[in-house]
Amino acid sequence: MHTAHAQQTKRKNIRRAVFASTLGTIIEWYDYGLYAAASGLIINKLFFPQLSVLAGTLAAFATFAVGFIVRPIGGVVISHIGDKYGRKPALIFCITIMGIATVGLGLLPTYEQVGILAPILLILMRMMQGFGAGAELAGAITLVAEYAPPHRRAFFTSIPNAATNFGVMLAITTFLMISWVPEDILFSWVWRVPFILSLALFGVALYIRAKLDETPEYVAAMESAAKAKEAKVPLAELFKNSRREVLCGFLAMGGHQALSYVLNTFAISYMTSTLGMARSDSLIVLIVALGFSLICAPIGGLLSDKYGSGNVFAAGAIIALILVWPLFLAIDTKSVVIAALAMSAVYGISWGCTCGAQGAFLSNLFPTRYRFSGIAMCRELSGALIGGPTPFIATMLVAYAGGKPTYLMLFLGLFSFLTLIAVLMGKHLSRHNDGEAQPHPTPIASARP
Repeated sequence: MHTAHAQQTKRKNIRRAVFASTLGTIIEWYDYGLYAAASGLIINKLFFPQLSVLAGTLAAFATFAVGFIVRPIGGVVISHIGDKYGRKPALIFCITIMGIATVGLGLLPTYEQVGILAPILLILMRMMQGFGAGAELAGAITLVAEYAPPHRRAFFTSIPNAATNFGVMLAITTFLMISWVPEDILFSWVWRVPFILSLALFGVALYIRAKLDETPEYVAAMESAAKAKEAKVPLAELFKNSRREVLCGFLAMGGHQALSYVLNTFAISYMTSTLGMARSDSLIVLIVALGFSLICAPIGGLLSDKYGSGNVFAAGAIIALILVWPLFLAIDTKSVVIAALAMSAVYGISWGCTCGAQGAFLSNLFPTRYRFSGIAMCRELSGALIGGPTPFIATMLVAYAGGKPTYLMLFLGLFSFLTLIAVLMGKHLSRHNDGEAQPHPTPIASARP
């Protein structure tokens, strides 16, 4: 009876952890999706009206990238809190900072109202938003990974990972609805509504996270450290003992980050500004693809639990290499149906594999005492150096090629290849293999020079 009650309590805690983490991740990526959609459609015209269409779009995507540049700083600070003082306070801090910044974006004055002060305030809000988001998904993955049994780790961590696209889809759907509003009303005040409405979502997420318990794995690790009288700085331990793991995790995320931000951020601008498709058509294409990805990511997680997260992650990188060229050939037809099918295939097959596998893959690279810091560094450094700048770089590459995606395809192919190499290397550093604990090899990087 006691065992049955314990199992029921454990399952309840897993469900609560998954729900709390997933909701926070949805909100984070709803915010980023809002700004991503607004960048190429609204932000450039309201905050950089003095620039040409191309220059304004580049400036808007540059402010998008600013949020990612700050993310590693937030990742360092918040993951330190998470590893030193607990997963729960770190996740509450994340959601609070993000909420203030996102609502702030919706209240900003435009260039027409305050001149150059408008883009300055925009950048400050983006920096604040990026700081708060710096460890949000890393914290969500860590929390779920430590509640889930090792042999189900990939599936359970794939749920908050998939929630990133649900958040973006929610944001794109919101912008699709307001895109039918007459432009004069849209640019006067309606564009602010999606940002301000997120306040209600933040309130719910904050309440749910306040009710969470600390993960048993983290509590046990801290008790063990206390008995051993260890009081080490998690980030210092990470870079002392696991430098090779951080490098592998960083590069493994590269192809995933580049592909994600080409599809969910740059693609809207490419379809509307470069190809001349209707704004509503481009948003529909993306919504269909995002919706399909929500089904495929948990399937990627199930496959990872069965065949190994490293193997499924590598398969996703190989599929991206194969599908990049036909993807843009399909988008260039300007057909809503063909473009939606092509983007759904890439999101479903390639992104579904890398998204479903990455939570378990990254979690298994690091021990509990600095796992939060390790995942945050891999994700946020990759986001800052690869993901955030990708829409800006993609815009320049397409412009340099005279409106053709040739160089952009090479860019995506390069990062997909680096992901493949990094995952194959990282498989040998993993602390677990298909849910079975393995002795963790002593990293070569930990030896003193």
